[in-house]
Amino acid sequence: MDSPESTFIDSRDFARIARAIHYIDSRFREQPKLAAVAAHAGLSEFHFNRLFRRWAGVTPKQYLAFVTGNAAKGALLSQPSVLDAAYSVGLSGPGRLHDLIVTMDAMTPGELKLQGRGTVIRYGYSDTPFGRALVATTGRGVCHLSFVEAGKEKSALRELQERWPDATLEQDDAHALQIAKQIWAGEGESALKVSVSGTNFQLKVWQALIDLGGQARTTYAALADAIGSRTGSRAVGNAVGANPVGWLIPCHTVLRKDGSLGGYHWGTDRKRAMLAWKSMPAVAQNM
Repeated sequence: MDSPESTFIDSRDFARIARAIHYIDSRFREQPKLAAVAAHAGLSEFHFNRLFRRWAGVTPKQYLAFVTGNAAKGALLSQPSVLDAAYSVGLSGPGRLHDLIVTMDAMTPGELKLQGRGTVIRYGYSDTPFGRALVATTGRGVCHLSFVEAGKEKSALRELQERWPDATLEQDDAHALQIAKQIWAGEGESALKVSVSGTNFQLKVWQALIDLGGQARTTYAALADAIGSRTGSRAVGNAVGANPVGWLIPCHTVLRKDGSLGGYHWGTDRKRAMLAWKSMPAVAQNM
C-alpha cells in the first residue's frame, strides 16, 4: 500500500493525470510511447512516470497494457471506450487503498424547515486524488463534498451556502484535509457517515447509489429498479445529478445502459479518472 502522503497530489498534477488517462484510453491502438503520453501531459518522461505511479500505483506502461488486454478480449465491440468496456464486463475492483464503509443519515422534515439554523458547519478546501475539493461537515457527518476548479472556490462556497442558508459556516482547512485523508488514504476510522437533505425520492436514489455503486459500476436503469421507480431513468438521473456529496455517494459509478461513460457534475475526465483509480488493484495484481 502506498503511504498516505503519496496518495495526495497537487490539483494541477491531477489535471495532467486525467488528460493522460483520456489520451491512453483513446489511443491505445497506437500503443503510444511514454514520451508521447508525457508530452500530452506537459511533463518530462521521468517526472510523468513517477507522478502517474504515485497517483495510480502502476506505471503508464502497465495501465496501457491493462486497457489493451481488455480490448483484445473483444469487450470493445459494443463499447465506446476501453474503460467503459472494462466496467461493462465486470472488471471493477474495490477501492484502491481500503474499503470505506459509508452510511447515510437523512435530515428530518423539521430540520429541513430550519435550513441549518442553529447548525455549525465546518468547511475547508483540500487536495484529493481527483483535484481540489470543498469538504463540509456537521456534527452528524459529511454534508457536502464537491470538486473545485482553480479560481472557482467562491462559487463552490456559494453552492454550500445556498444549501444551508441559515447555518453558521466556519472555515477549517485542517479538518477538511483530515476528512480527505480518512476517505482516500485510510487514515482514521474505516466508517464515515454522510448527513444530507433532499426529497424522499432523492434520498432513495442516494441510498441506492451507496448500496449499488459503492463497490462497482451501476446504471440509471438499475437504480430505478432498486428503488421501485415507475418514473424511470430520467428522474433517477436528475436525482443523481443533485448529489451533494461527491465520491462518498458514488454518482461517478453510474454508466449508461449501453456501458458508455455518460455525464458527470464535476466533469467526465474526472469521472474517467475515478473509475480508473478504482480499477487499479486488479491492474496491479495482474502485472
